[in-house]
Amino acid sequence: MAGGWWAKAQAGGMLLALLGWVSSCVTTFVPLWKNLNLDLNELEVWNMGLWQVCITQEEGVVDCQAHGSFLALPPELRISRLLMCVSNGLGLLGCLLAALGLEGWRACEDKPGQKQRLLLAGGAALGTAGITTLVPVSWVAYNTVLDFWDETVPDIVPRWEFGEATFLGWFAGAFLAAGGLLLACSTRSVSTATPPAPACRQPRSVRGPAGGHHPHPKNADLVI
Repeated sequence: MAGGWWAKAQAGGMLLALLGWVSSCVTTFVPLWKNLNLDLNELEVWNMGLWQVCITQEEGVVDCQAHGSFLALPPELRISRLLMCVSNGLGLLGCLLAALGLEGWRACEDKPGQKQRLLLAGGAALGTAGITTLVPVSWVAYNTVLDFWDETVPDIVPRWEFGEATFLGWFAGAFLAAGGLLLACSTRSVSTATPPAPACRQPRSVRGPAGGHHPHPKNADLVI
């Protein structure tokens, strides 16, 4: 029963890690980090991401334009680009390492210690990926709140609001962190589920009167 529970924990952790990694990749590249509705022209909706700004019109036409210069971006967007790319790389690395350390994977099945280290390394990489996803998303969200409630800006000026990618990024970071934690905690099953095979027993040879080796006729099967 214990082995089955740990196997289920590994499967659940791997599923959460994959969902979190895919969601983090989508969050990185979709231009939905911020939304802006213009009061003067309600037929247009502006969406901003880390890489481009898109204008969606009522007819369904979407016009996207990349950010002009990396150095001209606000600090939170520049650092968010780097952190999200690091998160995607760590998430992929963590999934690969953790997959090699799963019980059902035949790789290194004769080396439980090595599988345990692979699971630990994969869980640590996924946990770090979750943190590097939550930090930029939360930072951009925090600055969006500050800009929205900035009293120095006139009320007639449109304000940026949370986009769908913000919430997706929060879920992605939570899934990555939870999946990494489950995988790291499930390393206990690797060392207990596969006990070492017993050593082969060989009959002890007895030196005969002529100097040759002969197996003992009665106790050959009883002596280790």
